[in-house]
Amino acid sequence: MGPIESDGCSAGVQEANRRVALPNCDVSQKPVSPSQVPTRACQRFLGQSSPVSAVFGYLRVSGTDQVLDLQRDALAAAGCTRVWEEVASGAKKDRPELLDLLGHLRAGDTLVVWRLDRLGRSLSHLIETVEGLQARGVAFKSLTETIDTSSPGGMLIFQIFGALAQFERALIQERTVAGLAAARARGRIGGQPKAIDAAKARHIRQMIEAGAPKTEIAAVLGIGRATLYRHLSSQASDAM
Repeated sequence: MGPIESDGCSAGVQEANRRVALPNCDVSQKPVSPSQVPTRACQRFLGQSSPVSAVFGYLRVSGTDQVLDLQRDALAAAGCTRVWEEVASGAKKDRPELLDLLGHLRAGDTLVVWRLDRLGRSLSHLIETVEGLQARGVAFKSLTETIDTSSPGGMLIFQIFGALAQFERALIQERTVAGLAAARARGRIGGQPKAIDAAKARHIRQMIEAGAPKTEIAAVLGIGRATLYRHLSSQASDAM
């Protein structure tokens, strides 16, 4: 649903995928024509200097029935000249509009979101994304949380978030190790329970000796035929 900008000089900025025409960049509220706003590739070709920086926005909703106006208004007030829209779950990895936006960002640009959870699937993913932006010289702003990584204070807040994410991962790892150790101390071994226990193994042996078909044995015991065949193969190997 985000804007698509052609790299060709004749195409310029095309209106597509529900591009948002923001009031601060177009007083008439009409779509910007290719002749009005050339692409960065066109500017380089024509020998024009590129803007010092650009302010791009990203907004996301989880379903088509959700209203985008609140995020649109907030990003417009923040000075965004272009906005990418996406309808996708926050847990979804494949977000093509976000990837397209990240590909347009250059050093000196700013990425603005209405709220932190609009960008990251999780705290760790959010930290990873913003650190990637920082490495490229791109600033990040979240309007609801008043975070601006272009300022020392905003960067400090985000570094605290990163430390909290690392602390959370360490706690999860510590709890996992402690739980496995406690289970081993009680004689329990991790992993999926066996489909064929001692009682089922005894029934299988008795039914095989009685000449029952393997398909019938699997159905009676409620196990898959592949599981039964693996068990019989294992028993044959042990008997050799």
